[in-house]
Amino acid sequence: MKRCRLVLTGSGGQGVITAAIILAETAVLHENLNAVQSQAYGPEARGGSTRSDVIISKEPINFPKVYQPNVLICLTQPAYNKFYPIIRPGGLLVTDSRFVEIERKADAVQKQLPMYETVMEKIGKPIVFNICMLGAVVALTELIRPESVRKVLKGRIPSGFLEMNYQSLDIGLSLGEAAKN
Repeated sequence: MKRCRLVLTGSGGQGVITAAIILAETAVLHENLNAVQSQAYGPEARGGSTRSDVIISKEPINFPKVYQPNVLICLTQPAYNKFYPIIRPGGLLVTDSRFVEIERKADAVQKQLPMYETVMEKIGKPIVFNICMLGAVVALTELIRPESVRKVLKGRIPSGFLEMNYQSLDIGLSLGEAAKN
């Protein structure tokens, strides 16, 4: 991998920006890669649109904005409707099967995963949905190692919630691995 451009989209409150920060931080602190992360969100505190761009590269990164991502993650229908056309041809498009109905075919490898439903079934708390999504992306892209993500989580998550986040990461890793076949 020389450079991977990712765009994570959803709505405020889903933890999209937090997941993007963890992804970039993991790449820099534990994988000896360069990374930049930027974010944009609507004026609403919760429920407004959210977008976070992440670039991970072995080479220096000169511009932080992503126009044609290699990887696009859409966690809501409005995010999918707005952003699916920007995926780089042949890229990877990851959606959540509960919140996104694929209406159009993008020129990309499309993976629709039951991330939210699986988190709710196995953990029962939607607050870790973003970490499940992060796990799926880690498994599908192999950009960074899961154990590196765990190190960043340990430094960011209060100890009382750490095990739940690890469990959600593992769920996402399993969903991503299963989707690769």
